[in-house]
Amino acid sequence: MSREQRGPNEKLGAVLALAGISNAGLARRVNDLGAQRGLTLRYDKTSVARWVSKGMVPQGAAPHLIAAAIGQKLGRPVPLHEIGLADADPAPEVGLAFPRDVGQAVKSATELYRLDLAGRRAGSGGIWQSLAGSFAVSAYATPASRWLITPADSSVAREAGPAEGTGAPIKVGHSDVRKLREAAEDARRWDSKYGGGDWRSSMVPECLRVEAAPLLLGSYSDEVGRALFGAAAELTRLAGWMAFDTGQQEAAQRYYIQALRLARAAADVPLGGYVLASMSLQATYRGFGDEGVDLAQAALERNRGLATARTMSFFRLVEARAHARAGDAQAAGASLKAAEGWLERSRPGDNDPSWLGFYSYDRFAADAAECYRDLKAPRQVRRFTEQALSKPTEEFVRSHGLRLVVSAVAELESGNLDAACAQGVRAVEVAGRISSARTTEYVKDLLHRLEPYGDEPRVVELRERARPLLAPA
Repeated sequence: MSREQRGPNEKLGAVLALAGISNAGLARRVNDLGAQRGLTLRYDKTSVARWVSKGMVPQGAAPHLIAAAIGQKLGRPVPLHEIGLADADPAPEVGLAFPRDVGQAVKSATELYRLDLAGRRAGSGGIWQSLAGSFAVSAYATPASRWLITPADSSVAREAGPAEGTGAPIKVGHSDVRKLREAAEDARRWDSKYGGGDWRSSMVPECLRVEAAPLLLGSYSDEVGRALFGAAAELTRLAGWMAFDTGQQEAAQRYYIQALRLARAAADVPLGGYVLASMSLQATYRGFGDEGVDLAQAALERNRGLATARTMSFFRLVEARAHARAGDAQAAGASLKAAEGWLERSRPGDNDPSWLGFYSYDRFAADAAECYRDLKAPRQVRRFTEQALSKPTEEFVRSHGLRLVVSAVAELESGNLDAACAQGVRAVEVAGRISSARTTEYVKDLLHRLEPYGDEPRVVELRERARPLLAPA
């Protein structure tokens, strides 16, 4: 269904001309983006002609899909107001801002928290279905540059008015902050063990809306405020990571941007670097290796002389992942060497942040293996994967499953079909125990690589074992 505007939508027509997209081409792109989110759309060139010449406004997710389709062609985000569809829904702008003012930063973050849950209550997949396909790596440019220029706010003390419905102001204390940090720690454990789609992990957005948002809008001293912003930043980054793991890239992007802004308010430069590293991994995963390098190097640059050796090692490892995806073997090798050197310098007594508890030599070896997979060096992949799998753990189940798939790919590229299928079977077994779209995508990639051997009994068996995992939900 559509509703009518007053006169032609000249803005949409002008942007389509700028992007070089025909009416039929836009209809096809919008239908394809909808299909990726489980929507059955049947727009055609006549539909687009009505949008442009008669000012018809499509309902539901369509305006956001139109903006996303044009944005993909232009290589940048396209807000609804640029294409004359701003009245459709203001949601696409929420979470993308990186305000200079602390008060505006609180408003930006809390709007995002509330929008997520409000969208879920509204049904039809919530706001993230409406924002389908709107991930744009260029949206990270302004947040990263502003954080580099000013990684800490001068003061974050806040005096709030009366709390709604109580008549009394909310006074935030250290005990409130401890509860948020405990929630973040619990969520990290669940996410590693069960994946970002586990129902317990989905409680993180609820915690942000119900617990974190009222505290951020309360009254606090500068000291308590810094701690509060740090705890909220950790939870927000976790929400982004879980969204990333479940394939909701557009939601992850917005959470990451807000997490970086909150880390700046906390004056926690290493935490800000960790958020940038998460952004880098997302950009790399999406195929934007060069942008991933930029984000990882931003994390490194501001943390020189501040972060612990183990933290710097992780940042260099993330940089190596991006170099490898960009196809720069020399730079990737140099970053891996630096990451290993920093890791060797770390000591048990170092004041490492709690959020880095997952990082050990096993994790270094696992990511090194993925670097060499991208660089098509199977011998190196096998060497590092063997080290990564030497100590299987029930604490990091998803990571173990990903390592098994990488190992299977290395065995296949080395000509060892039996070993590849054996590792694939183990990976499918692990993937079936968790809820992680990322792990499922890894399994799909392995099966795709095995297609030339589709008639082999071992491959047929693996495909059958994977069928329940790959079936539509």
